[in-house]
Amino acid sequence: MLKASDIMTANVVAIRGSATVADAVKVMKTNGIHSLIVDRRHNQDAYGIITDDDIVYKVAAFGKDSKVVRVYEIMTKPCIVVNPDLGVEYVARLFASTGIRCAPVIKGELLGIISITDILTKGDFVENPKEAFLAQTITQAIEEARKTCAEHGPTSKACAAAWDAVEELQAEAAHQKAEKLTKTAFEIYCEEYPEALEARVYDT
Repeated sequence: MLKASDIMTANVVAIRGSATVADAVKVMKTNGIHSLIVDRRHNQDAYGIITDDDIVYKVAAFGKDSKVVRVYEIMTKPCIVVNPDLGVEYVARLFASTGIRCAPVIKGELLGIISITDILTKGDFVENPKEAFLAQTITQAIEEARKTCAEHGPTSKACAAAWDAVEELQAEAAHQKAEKLTKTAFEIYCEEYPEALEARVYDT
């Protein structure tokens, strides 16, 4: 599955917090972009972000003079950031839950910026939907768990570990669909092999 680093835009256009909004508009128009990262003042400082939404909603909508209003007055700082290793579907979910349209990609340093446009134009959710991928992975994991339990016994630690992996996948799939998991594959297995429950009693 694709990660944020696979679809992000590496060439980040930044601006100073002290710049005017008019300056920000000029930079956006010149580069054909909808957001700018606001530079940090020092290494311990947080990154900020200013978007075309900020400019329209906070400046244009109130008739303010963009040559007087400064970037720092309307920017978001600190802003939500994305880890480059985060799966694209989780980036999309982050955007949906927070209502943002873009975020800087940071891991120790600024690596790029990712937006809903990147997800739409570079993502693989049409060709490889996560739901179908998870379903196939769960089926394979169940087969592997049953095979492991057949080889090592239903009360073995290997059997318990195999079903742990299956349940993690099923929990992720249920979360993806926003559905409650009614019965796990392990619970179904226990209907056949009740003794398997013994192996799931872990030391505290």
